Amino acid sequence: MKKILVIDESALFRDFLAKKLGEYGFEVSVAVNGLDGAVKVRQQTPDLVIMDYYLSRSSSLEVLEKIRQDPNTAQVPVIMASAKVDRDKLLQVAQYQVKKFFTKPIRIDTLLKAVSEVLGVQVEMDNTPCIIEAHVNDEIVFVEVAQGLNKEKIELLRYKIKELLSLYELQQVKMLVMMSNVDISPDDSIKLGTLMNTVLQYAKPRNVRILTNSEFVGSYLSGREDMSEIVVTNNLETAMDGLLGRKTGTYIDPSRKVVQQEFLQVKAPKKEGAESIDMKFDGEKAAFDLHDLDENLTIAVVDDDLVIQELIRTAFSDTSFNIKVYGNGREFVNDPEAASADLIFLDLMMPEMDGFQVLQELKTRTTNLPIIVLSALSQRETVVKALKLGVKSYMIKPLKPSAVLTKATEILKLSF
Repeated sequence: MKKILVIDESALFRDFLAKKLGEYGFEVSVAVNGLDGAVKVRQQTPDLVIMDYYLSRSSSLEVLEKIRQDPNTAQVPVIMASAKVDRDKLLQVAQYQVKKFFTKPIRIDTLLKAVSEVLGVQVEMDNTPCIIEAHVNDEIVFVEVAQGLNKEKIELLRYKIKELLSLYELQQVKMLVMMSNVDISPDDSIKLGTLMNTVLQYAKPRNVRILTNSEFVGSYLSGREDMSEIVVTNNLETAMDGLLGRKTGTYIDPSRKVVQQEFLQVKAPKKEGAESIDMKFDGEKAAFDLHDLDENLTIAVVDDDLVIQELIRTAFSDTSFNIKVYGNGREFVNDPEAASADLIFLDLMMPEMDGFQVLQELKTRTTNLPIIVLSALSQRETVVKALKLGVKSYMIKPLKPSAVLTKATEILKLSF
């Protein structure tokens, strides 16, 4: 049995690696800082050390030097990780037995592949296509599952939720699990059970809603006494109503079509620190490439913010797409060529004619255009209302060009 020592000051990261590597038959021990790590390396003589670059009590370079000076550990390979990787760090560790240097958060499939290569031990992972994302909005944990159920991703979710609860200091956990784009069958019973047990580790059944079109999910949960209180629905508004204890949409001011003040602010984590758990796998490749589309494709940007207009132009700068910009909703709906757009980025809050009015106008014309809403408002009422008016997806400002490109790919691949 190969021995692995994990030296990291994040208890979450240590626990995750210890459990995950232990599942693959490795004997895993952990150290909480550099000094602890240096002592355990000497005592245990591991076959591999996985360590963070930033350590207290003893620096990572001091630990590496002690490993090299001891003839019993001088040849022990090391995998390092850091929230920031630069040329100076790489040069510093190059003289030691550092085989891989990763940027945190580390994608688990990449790490396991490196462990396999360094130790010469085969590590097999569940390769079921699966996308799982988790985030917090209005003190509700949203878990989005697409494509399928993957054992590795579900296990990773447990740590992601734990991290979010800590960052946002949530006490009474309410959770919405959205699986509307997953075909769940009896063959997925074990993985579905693992997913539900993961959710119920943090939230009581009465505070959990499952959004799905799968009849099997409902029958599976109703047959489990510990899960029978979980509400399963295929309606987003119903799911949100149940979690909030009040009707969605009650915060929309119909006269001005805006969300009332108490929901105008997007809440940041209550604790300092960035999220460190990456739910993606490095091996996930986009099967759909925007560059494969017709170069005459037209993208409409309806936003009065010049910065947003330029940002979206930048996002598509390496394509030959035609980017048409409108300063407000009225300009857009009055343009006879607007109906021929292949994709629309639409701001909700604009002068003269806002995004909601544009959506209503398009609905009366029975125009079925792929629309991505852009808004500084992430509140559920805004999203629900936009979805009812035909929106395909939404993005919360501020935006990044990479995120714009990713979202456009997700929407356009459904149309081409």
